[in-house]
Amino acid sequence: MSKLGSLGARLHRGEVGYDFVGNRKIWYGISILITITAIVGLAVRGLNMGIEFQGGAVFTTPKHMTTSVAAAEGYAEDASGHDAIVQKLGDGSLRIQIAGIDTDKSDTIKDKLAGDLKVNTENINADLVGPSWGEQIASKAWQGLAIFMVLVVIYLAIAFEWRMAVAALVALIHDITITTGIYALVGFEVTPGTVIGLLTILGYSLYDTVVVFDSLKEQTKDITKQTRWTYSDVANRSINSTLMRSINTTVVALLPVGGLLFIGGGILGAGMLNDISLSLFVGLAAGAYSSIFIATPLVADLKEREPQMKALRKRVLAKRAQAAAQGETPEPEPADEQYADEPEDAAAAVVGPRNQPASRNRGRGRPSGKRR
Repeated sequence: MSKLGSLGARLHRGEVGYDFVGNRKIWYGISILITITAIVGLAVRGLNMGIEFQGGAVFTTPKHMTTSVAAAEGYAEDASGHDAIVQKLGDGSLRIQIAGIDTDKSDTIKDKLAGDLKVNTENINADLVGPSWGEQIASKAWQGLAIFMVLVVIYLAIAFEWRMAVAALVALIHDITITTGIYALVGFEVTPGTVIGLLTILGYSLYDTVVVFDSLKEQTKDITKQTRWTYSDVANRSINSTLMRSINTTVVALLPVGGLLFIGGGILGAGMLNDISLSLFVGLAAGAYSSIFIATPLVADLKEREPQMKALRKRVLAKRAQAAAQGETPEPEPADEQYADEPEDAAAAVVGPRNQPASRNRGRGRPSGKRR
C-alpha cells in the first residue's frame, strides 16, 4: 500500500489525525480575512459584467484578418466611446465585444469599424443584446441562487438538523463571497458561463459537506450515554475519517479545471474559457476548505451550546481530570453499546489537545468499535 493510502486508512481508523475543531478559531480568522478582502475587492473594483448582463453588441469580422488585436481594440473604442474586448478566433477573424452601448447606435459603430478595418460593412456580423434582456438574465440568476439556498437549508434541516443546515448555509455563502471577490480582484468578465460554474461548485461544496455531516450524525448517536468523548471530539473524528476522500476528490476535480484555466486560457489564449474555469477552480478549492475548516467546526460550536452537550462536556472533562490526577486511563462506559467495547488503551491514542477519539479496532464511521 502506498504511503498516501496508508495515511488515509490510519486517518479513517482514528490512529492519526489533526485537531481541526480544536483550532477552529484559526480557521475562522483566516476565513474572515479572506472574506473581508473579497468584499473590499467587490466594493472598490466591482464585477466586470459581460455583455449578456449589461447589453451591447458583438461584431465579428471576416476571416483571415491581418489587423492586430491591440489595433482592433483601439478602433472599437474610438468608434463606440466604450471599452472593447477583442479576441482573435482560430480562422483569423476578430470578435469585438462592446458592452453598455445602445442598440440603435450599433449601425454607426459598425460602419466606423468597417472603415477602420478596411472591409465591407456587409461582411461584419453584428449580434445585439438589449440592456433590458441583460437585466432580466441577472435577475433570474439571483432568483435561482436564492431558491437554491432555501432548498438546501430545508433539505439539510429535514435530513440532519437545523444546526447543520445553518453551518452549510454559512459555508456556501463563504464560497460565493470568495469566488465573486476573486472575480472582482482579477477583473475577469462575468458571463452566463460564470453563473453556471458558480452553481456547479456550490453543489460540489454541499456534497463534500454532507459527506462529513452524515459521518458525524452516525457517530453521535447516543453520545450522551458515555463520558469518554465530547461532541467536538467526535466531530473532529468525522473530519479526519473523510479527510483523504475530500483531498482526493478535490485534487482530481481541480486538475482538468486547472488545465482549462492555466493552459487553455493562459498559455493558448482561449480567453472565453476563463469565465467558467476561474469560477470552477476558485469555487472547488473554497468549497473543499469550507467543508473541512468551517462547516463542521461551526456545527460543533452550535451543538456545544446545547444544555445536554454542555453537561456531557463537563462530565468528560471531569473524568479526564480525575484520571489524570490518579495517573489512570478512564474505563469505557459499559452502559452504552456503541462505546462500550473500547480497548482499555484507547485513551492513550489521542490526537491534539482535545483528546480526539482513536483506537486500533473501529467500526466504520464510529469513534470506537468492538473488540475482535
